[in-house]
Amino acid sequence: MYHTPIQKRVLTVEDISCFGKCSTTVALPILSAMGHETVILPTAVLSTHTGGFTGYTVRDLTDDIRPISEHWKKTGIGFDCIYTGYLCKGRQVSLVSELIDRVSDENTLLVVDPAMADNGKFYWGFDADHAADMMKLSKKSAIATPNVTEACFMLGEEYPENGYDRAYIDGLIERLVKAGCRSLVLTSVHCGGEYGVVGYDADENRVFSYFHERIDAPIHGTGDVFTSVMVGYVLSGKPLEESARLAADYVRETVRVTYPYLAEHPYGLLFEKTIGRLIPKDGE
Repeated sequence: MYHTPIQKRVLTVEDISCFGKCSTTVALPILSAMGHETVILPTAVLSTHTGGFTGYTVRDLTDDIRPISEHWKKTGIGFDCIYTGYLCKGRQVSLVSELIDRVSDENTLLVVDPAMADNGKFYWGFDADHAADMMKLSKKSAIATPNVTEACFMLGEEYPENGYDRAYIDGLIERLVKAGCRSLVLTSVHCGGEYGVVGYDADENRVFSYFHERIDAPIHGTGDVFTSVMVGYVLSGKPLEESARLAADYVRETVRVTYPYLAEHPYGLLFEKTIGRLIPKDGE
């Protein structure tokens, strides 16, 4: 397969929301700003994102996945990383799994963000069957980035509505690893008055965590920004723990910048105002 020696090439497989900042419209500019050649494979096209809007249109692109990947295979196009996000329910997940096998090799990093739920509830249209499918896909990955709700649902467990402590989070990670996940980063962890991420690095066989103060401002697409930045740093050669920490810092700072404008612009992080700090300096 053809890989460019100049840049790392990353394929992002997720939806396009024409309005609203999430999925492809977040991953493409962020990964490009970080110096990586970014290829997209849209899984669906939505008129807006689903957070706070009703009546949005959805165009399912499931039938386009196989012919696109077959063309790439014939052309010899290869990827240093495949990063999956929001996937439609049903056969789309199996087709994406097939795509991964078709256009990757032993050197391709697979990152799975099982975007399907938050705050103890599935997003519209998803259910336990989809969670099981995302668990299967996550088992193929080198790194998975579920939030706490998604991690619970992938394991077939109920979300702890009454809260949880650090021991619960460590146990959740242990159960995910035993179920077949490799490295992972749990996002949106909040316990003991702290907020942040807790991860497991399979290469170092250890759990790590990074907590910081929480800015109480629920904003759509923060998970997409976090994973995109983390992937960008991993592809630049940084260890998983450092990449997760840097991504968390970037999201936190961008939330700060966005917060004063939420009333007039509640459509996602204003990452355009902070993206410049992600651009590598000369020599990096």
